[in-house]
This record gives sequence, structure tokens and C-alpha cells, in this order.
Amino acid sequence: MHSYAEAAAAVTAARSVAVVGHVRPDADAIGSVCATVGALRQLGKEAVGLIGQTWPYAENLQTIPGAEEVQLVEELPDVDLIITVDCGSLDRTGRLAGDIAARVEDTLVVDHHASNVGFGAVNLLDFQAESTTTILGRLFEELGVELDVPIAHALYAGLLTDTGSFRWGRPEMHTYAARLMETGLDVRAIAVDLLDANSLADLRMIGRALASVEIHEAGGHRLALIVADQELVCSGSLPAVEGLVDFVRTVEGTDLGAVFKESAPDFWHVSLRSVDMDVSRLAVALGGGGHIPAAGYSAHGTADEVTDALLAELRRQ
Repeated sequence: MHSYAEAAAAVTAARSVAVVGHVRPDADAIGSVCATVGALRQLGKEAVGLIGQTWPYAENLQTIPGAEEVQLVEELPDVDLIITVDCGSLDRTGRLAGDIAARVEDTLVVDHHASNVGFGAVNLLDFQAESTTTILGRLFEELGVELDVPIAHALYAGLLTDTGSFRWGRPEMHTYAARLMETGLDVRAIAVDLLDANSLADLRMIGRALASVEIHEAGGHRLALIVADQELVCSGSLPAVEGLVDFVRTVEGTDLGAVFKESAPDFWHVSLRSVDMDVSRLAVALGGGGHIPAAGYSAHGTADEVTDALLAELRRQ
């Protein structure tokens, strides 16, 4: 892992920068992109925020200042420096992965996923950080960036959501949140926008999903599982679908929660959560990655096949 000083030096040397968040972005990804673009512009840099996909992401993320400028693209622009934020691996940059791989020497990686091995010339990795926005806050201090309300809002969005509303993390996360709040943030409104708002359709989708929860035993583990097929996934908003995993994170008598979300026929995005085990190891073994308590991967096959594959890996571990 490289130092904050090395990361700051890479930023200082650049005049134009592309900031890339991961595909299927969450609030930490969009918050990191928007905060970094804002910080770079404050420093007099030309900066643009990018996501390497062409389909829209969750609408509630548009409440993060600067999100309306984030571009959905398939190619990198001609810039001096590429900064990837919250991307646990190169493939998480989506359709920009090939362009980034060809320009490793111009890439700064900023991330907190435990499975990240580093894929840039400079890799600012902190696996203890609660969110990528936490790392960026310290990097901004190194660069002399002033915390204005839009930047603080974007940083807080990542911290709030990646800590489950501050339910897990180090004591320092509260100190960091306090610093951000001192800029004048309306933290109640941010929480409503990112976590609390649900439509009637979302509530009905959640009800159907919760009614389908199954408990499986494998390798000494007990798994609470929701299988959300394409029909169910399409009946609710993306934030509501992504939030299903929080309902199975701590089901009594289990040590692992998982949600299979079918985004195309027999193609699933899998979310894993646990307070007792390292789910990043499980996700890596199945082709994905993530944090110790929260990780994910993609899988092909029928619902039974992808379930059996997860249970088989649980038995091996």
C-alpha cells in the first residue's frame, strides 16, 4: 500500500483527472466520485466523474451533490490521471476496465475493500476504513482541500451507508461524521434520501421477498437466504432491492445472510452479509470480493444451481 503523501503527489502532478466509481454504484461509490471531483476542481484541476456502464443507477443517489454530472460511459477521456474510487478490483470499473488496464502507470486506486490487491501505479488502500469516503477525507486534508457543504455531503453519504447508519465501525467514524456535520449538513434529510424512502411498490416487493426467506445449513454455518427472481427484482426500485440483504444480515440462529438478485435470465448478483464471519473470503472464492462483513459476486445458473454453489463453498470453508 502506498502512502497518503504518494497519492497526494500523484494528484498534484496532474492537470486533468477522470474519477471512476464501480458499476452498480452505491452511495459510497457515487459519494466518492462526487467528492473527489469537487475537491479536484477546488484545486484547479479539470475533473470528470465516470461510471463504466450505460444503464441508469439508483435514482436516490442523484440526491448527492454533483451526481447529476456523473457520466455513464464506455471509454475513458484523454486525461493525465485516472483515480478509481471504491473499486475493489479492476473488473469493478466495468466497461472502462480495458482502458484502465492499458494505463496502469497513470492510475491511482483509492479503496477499502479487503479483497483489493491493488491494480494501479499508486494504491491507497485502507482495509480498516469504514468507507472509501473516509480515506478520501484524509487525502483531502493532505491536499489542503476545504470541506464545503457539497463535498461534506458526498463524503457523509458514503460513511452513513457503508456503516449501516453507524451500527459498525471504529470510534473514529463518529469523530469523522462530526467534522462533516459541522459544515451544516442536514443529516436527517440525507438519511431519508438514501435509506428511508420507500414507495408502495417497494413495500409490497419487500413483503414478498421476506415471505420467501429460507434457512440452509452448510459446513457448520446457518444461512438466511432470499432468492429474488427477475419478476420480483423488477417490481421494486433498485435501492429497495439492494436493501433486502439488511433484513437477513442478523436473522436469529444464523451467522450469514445472502440475497440472490436475478438481473437477467439465470444471471444473478449476490450480496453477502455477516457479523460473525469473513464473507470477503467466501465472495473471492466465488469470483467476487468485498469487505469482511459485506461482500458480493455474480453467478450464472438456475436458482437451485447458484444456491448449491454457495452452500458447497460454505462447506469447503
